[in-house]
Amino acid sequence: MLLETALASAHKKALWDQFCEAHSIATRSVPLFAADSMGRVEVVRLGEKQAPFLRRSPAMEDMIGMAVEQVLAAPPDDAEGLLYMMLRLDEQGGVIPLYVGRAGRHGKNGSPLSANLKGIQRTRHGGWGNGRKFARWGYGFAYHIGDLSCAALHGHEPRQPAPKYLRWARHLFSEVPSTSPKMRFETRFWCTTWRPTSPSIWREFGACPLAFIEYLLIGVASLLFPTDLLNEEGVNRRVTQDQ
Repeated sequence: MLLETALASAHKKALWDQFCEAHSIATRSVPLFAADSMGRVEVVRLGEKQAPFLRRSPAMEDMIGMAVEQVLAAPPDDAEGLLYMMLRLDEQGGVIPLYVGRAGRHGKNGSPLSANLKGIQRTRHGGWGNGRKFARWGYGFAYHIGDLSCAALHGHEPRQPAPKYLRWARHLFSEVPSTSPKMRFETRFWCTTWRPTSPSIWREFGACPLAFIEYLLIGVASLLFPTDLLNEEGVNRRVTQDQ
């Protein structure tokens, strides 16, 4: 029984490693945050209230921006949207997933373009527009960087951080809330334009829709990396300090 369990786990790990290698996730991933050499994340102040937010790295913004350009340049049947991953690398350079998600091309109620992708284009200053939503990694609240900033930084009172992002903040940073959070490890980011021909983790299944590959990856990652993965949907319920 123990041998069967070990073999099954080894097979899942092999599937994970093959998927990561097929997409060059370790080598293509970039820093998620702009940070100094000590791992302290830069803070940018935005909006009328000049609230503080964790600054995304330029490399991360370029990765999302160029992937969205590829999505919009392709026929709808050839590019469903973005598959993305927040991750860290282990001592051997292997991919340890922290969060797996997607930003689909189509919006609600049959809209041809999701609001999460709309407006992501180069500005005349060299940056990227749509910072509030930005393929779900925007500075606005109800988006990853906005809500994580609320949990990790002083200065968002009286707004209360969501429990989900308190978990993120405590996992990623050594002390929260803080005025200058220090990362426990280098937090990295990867994304790709998802197409019918994109290599799936389940090769025998054939072409894999974006929504399905997201849940396949979450399912496999939750079994292999249960103490690292921060996804809540698509995984078994577990006891946390926040409950």
